[in-house]
Amino acid sequence: MTRFLIRRIGLALFSLWGVATIVFFISKLIPGDVARVAAGRLATPEQVAHIREVLGLDQPLIVQYFQYLGRLIHGDLGTSVITHQNVVADLRAVLPTTVQLVVLGMLITVVIAAPLGIVAAANEGKAGDVAGRIIMVLAGGVPVFWLAIMMRWVLGSLLGWFPISGTNSVGMAPPDVTGFTVVDSLLFGNVGNVVDSVDHLFLPALALSTPFIATLARIIRSNMMTALKSDYVTFAISKGVPRRRVILHHALRSCLGSVLTIFGMQFGWMFSAAVLVEAVFGLPGVGSYLYQAIFNHDTFSVLAAVFVIGAVFVITALVVDLFQIVLDPRIRHAQVGAPA
Repeated sequence: MTRFLIRRIGLALFSLWGVATIVFFISKLIPGDVARVAAGRLATPEQVAHIREVLGLDQPLIVQYFQYLGRLIHGDLGTSVITHQNVVADLRAVLPTTVQLVVLGMLITVVIAAPLGIVAAANEGKAGDVAGRIIMVLAGGVPVFWLAIMMRWVLGSLLGWFPISGTNSVGMAPPDVTGFTVVDSLLFGNVGNVVDSVDHLFLPALALSTPFIATLARIIRSNMMTALKSDYVTFAISKGVPRRRVILHHALRSCLGSVLTIFGMQFGWMFSAAVLVEAVFGLPGVGSYLYQAIFNHDTFSVLAAVFVIGAVFVITALVVDLFQIVLDPRIRHAQVGAPA
């Protein structure tokens, strides 16, 4: 087990290095002069040259790369040329909004995808299955940014069912303690603030989760259909076990391993997809921060935001692998040689 952990953590660190390297060199392909942006439009050539020297941009590319890795190891992601603050502080301020958006999106995914996949598998070839597959195809094929725009326009602007932007209504923002508006509202026991915070997050979370609902429902349906045709399920049915119990207890239980893997990985995928949704709904999260950084040619902020998104993806994969080792004896036996 120890060797597996060392090997898996080493692979995660190698992946993080790969993400940092790719992001750094791609950022150098972005046209424009970072020093000019940092110095301002009215800066003289001497002032621009001074800023370039301060930021280390006058050094050869390979030197800049190793300086970047050195800062990264020490947790220094640089200084934003727009806000003139440490990028870590900037990200710490916007990260809670993205996290609570993704968490709510995952809750919506489970609540809708699990029943949809189970009903479709239990009614294979029937009207319920056909309807479920049509919904999955439509949900999985719609681009997230287009869906977010349509939901904002129809459900927010035309029907007025949901707020169309921001994290809280005017005067409803809770005192900032953790940065998570829902958690802060709960801490102060203000039910109205809790409802207002969730209300502002629900529509973006629904738009974000829709493609993932289709993916998870398809996997549940496919695995459930295989499980329902297995010998142990046939044996359970022949013994007179109620069909509802066979589906929910025997078949669903055998599918949880692969479903857990996909569901866990969706946290990383949702985190990256949140860039588009946050920009549409005006949520001050990592996605909006990255969008503004790209628009303003704030290279250090772009590097940091993309690296954080990549790190979330890598760490999520590591956690999912460890959960599988703990929960599934077959995988534990295959990976670490422990008895199944």
